[in-house]
Amino acid sequence: MPSRPHYYKGNRIKQLRAFCHAARLGSVTRAAEALFLSQPAVSLQLGALERELKVRLFDRIGRRLSMTREGQALYELARPLVDGIDGIEGEFRGRLKGMDAGELNIAAGSSTILYLLPPLVAAFREAYPQVQLKLHNVTGVDGLARIRSDEVDLAVGSMLDVPNDIDYAATHSFDPMLITPLEHPLAKRSALALIDISPYGLILPPKRLTTYRLVDLVFQQRRVPYTVALEIGGWEVIKQYVAMGLGISIVTGICLTEADRSVLAIRNLREFFPPRSYGIVIRKGKYLSPHARAFVDLVKPDVTGICLTEADRSVLAIRNLREFFPPRSYGIVIRKGKYLSPHARAFVDLVKPELFTRRDYFEGGASER
Repeated sequence: MPSRPHYYKGNRIKQLRAFCHAARLGSVTRAAEALFLSQPAVSLQLGALERELKVRLFDRIGRRLSMTREGQALYELARPLVDGIDGIEGEFRGRLKGMDAGELNIAAGSSTILYLLPPLVAAFREAYPQVQLKLHNVTGVDGLARIRSDEVDLAVGSMLDVPNDIDYAATHSFDPMLITPLEHPLAKRSALALIDISPYGLILPPKRLTTYRLVDLVFQQRRVPYTVALEIGGWEVIKQYVAMGLGISIVTGICLTEADRSVLAIRNLREFFPPRSYGIVIRKGKYLSPHARAFVDLVKPDVTGICLTEADRSVLAIRNLREFFPPRSYGIVIRKGKYLSPHARAFVDLVKPELFTRRDYFEGGASER
């Protein structure tokens, strides 16, 4: 009769928890601090796990840990399991209480908080008035750090580059817009080319932010020179400076209102710049609380008119009825707890539904603007 494996201190979940923290943090010392254990205890857990699985899970470079191929494979399997077990008490209490109490932490940049979140926050507060909602006003790098450390449940924002350990589902899209003073020469041109913008000084957010990087990328790709007259943080400040005649700017349509049209000339630049998406950002494998799931349900985009094409508009009159009927959603359906094969995961990656449930099978950050 084969002997049973003897897990260190008799608990495989402890080994996997230590492994997941070490993999995420890249350090035995930091993993020990996060788990409130001694460093030798974590090292023993990792060593026991490697011996029992008969593989090397980490390459050790000094004090830094880097996952091997086998370690990465185990991490993808173990992280949802560890998250689920660690979150079971909160899930259990949440189900007992329903949505009557609790806390939801969301990271977002200034623009997202100012322009995108107000109706979503209002709707969430109306539906769940006893849930304490905390908005963390952070830039992209800080937001990702808080997501990775689980200081927040999720983030809402825009991303150009999505790291491997982050899931991003776009839910809103906004066109890039050129804004100028009302009497500016560009405001009066019937047709506009990118080279026409070149002689005029641009007012842009700081270089570290996504908008600046996107503007620079497009001008560089088109080999069109451009000049930055001012770097200023905040769309409202940028709009004010443009209205004062201190320059022109390329902004995302999310920040423009009807009132802006009385003081600014606005031109759509979708011909030259890609639209900016905003959506939900979470750590890959993150176990979402009932409150976080409820918020994601509010953010999800409408999926309507699946059967209608542009050709239909030539023979049919089409009116939107979202005021009266709820949107129809389409997505992936699996048995709860189902382990997905690599082929199934690959297919899900292609479909990429825009809601996050338990996340061991989705492949997917956040910026201030």
